Amino acid sequence: MAEHAVVIAGAGPTGLMLAGELALAGIGVAVVERRPSQALAGSRAGGLHSRTIEVLDQRGIADRFLAEGQVAQVAGFAGVSFDISRFPTRHPYSLGLRQKHIERILAGWVRELGVPIHYGTEATGFAQDDTGVEVALSDGQRLRAQYLVGCDGGRSLVRREAGIDFPGWDPTTSALLAEVEMTEEPETGVRRTASGMHAIGKIEYEVKDGKVVYKPGGTVGVMLTESQVGTTEPTLNDIREGLIAVYGTDYGIHSPTWISRFTDMTRQAAAYRKGRVLLAGDAAHVHSPDGGQGLNTGVQDAVNLGWKLAQVVKRTSPDGLLDTYHAERHPVAARVLRTTMASVALRRPDERTTALRDTVAELLAMDEPRTHFAAMLSGLDIHYDLGAGHPLLGRRMPDLDLATANGPLRVFPLLHEARPVLINLGAPVELDITPWARRVKAIDAKCDGPWELPELGAVAAPAAVLIRPDGYVAWVGNGTDAGLRDALTIWCGSP
Repeated sequence: MAEHAVVIAGAGPTGLMLAGELALAGIGVAVVERRPSQALAGSRAGGLHSRTIEVLDQRGIADRFLAEGQVAQVAGFAGVSFDISRFPTRHPYSLGLRQKHIERILAGWVRELGVPIHYGTEATGFAQDDTGVEVALSDGQRLRAQYLVGCDGGRSLVRREAGIDFPGWDPTTSALLAEVEMTEEPETGVRRTASGMHAIGKIEYEVKDGKVVYKPGGTVGVMLTESQVGTTEPTLNDIREGLIAVYGTDYGIHSPTWISRFTDMTRQAAAYRKGRVLLAGDAAHVHSPDGGQGLNTGVQDAVNLGWKLAQVVKRTSPDGLLDTYHAERHPVAARVLRTTMASVALRRPDERTTALRDTVAELLAMDEPRTHFAAMLSGLDIHYDLGAGHPLLGRRMPDLDLATANGPLRVFPLLHEARPVLINLGAPVELDITPWARRVKAIDAKCDGPWELPELGAVAAPAAVLIRPDGYVAWVGNGTDAGLRDALTIWCGSP
């Protein structure tokens, strides 16, 4: 029986990101994936929000995605798009990039880190005890691990087998999605009817003079809101009938690459952990794709969990550190669920909802509400409750330009190894971290002027900061080391 420290079920964006995080920490990890390869039929979800791009930048791989994606604004609310170009981040934008490419790039990174991905097999069951988890696979093999993480989607077998409740709300609306060929040139763009919103768009395009120009012919993406919630497996004939109902023609559709259905079913796991089994991504939360929040939330789940799980496996931190994963990430996803439910409700085509949508749009034309929603949807406003103190505590560390004895340096490259970082920014002061010297990277640096945070604005520059491997501030110094040892013990293990 093969043994690993961690087994991950699912090689989607969440599972791949978690595998990379664990590998950076030197943890033996294996991924099982039911698909025969990483290839995805169709383009699937698309878009990385600002905070997710920052997370990738923290690991030194953001450029791989930026090289293939299109800088764009792919998020909005109630029909209002948000311009975050003035937000204090090196990535004040969203990135248009389809999930199939996101997964391909992540899988390449994971392979570079030496993580085995077992395609064509999936977890069919497991049993956990006091020392680990034995995982049964569809090919008859068994794996033994200290921990099992379910990144196996909304219908997660891991979640069901663990007996974790998945409460929430049943779907109220559904839409057909397809990528097809058409013999006629379709009417592209968005159309609204009594049944809801519909859209047709070309998959292949290029950007000329800052404008998207679609190529003639080629694969076409179709989205059709159904008049009632669909429950059967969608077919090409369903797409054909839907096009005729909305556009009066099927445009000669043929040769589908991919046909699917999405709904606004909204559910969240009651617990992200049960013993030695954990959940992340869609296995922990599902919701409408409005706003493109799902993939981004899952990747950020992985980055929150990875370093914590690594420290527990290494026994540098107690098992209780894993409980902070649920405590921090469950509220984040709960807010995403509420936001997407509100977004779907505002898309209803009746006159009363239209009046409400117009009213919300007026509010979002105002600076403060617009900034609040933009920060929320971009992920830049996430704030973990680490107690009272400096405004930075529990928030993302800005990627500042630092001056050091060895020359200029950005903050994010300090996080490439997924290790905690202590930056002393004030006058030389004794910050004794000797017991944690092998776990924490410490540097002295200077940074001029106040710091800017999205939505909050300018905050006083601290004398020192302890940054967790996920890029969030765990301790802020005021010129002394008061509280530093406590923070180091909580987040980096006992001395």
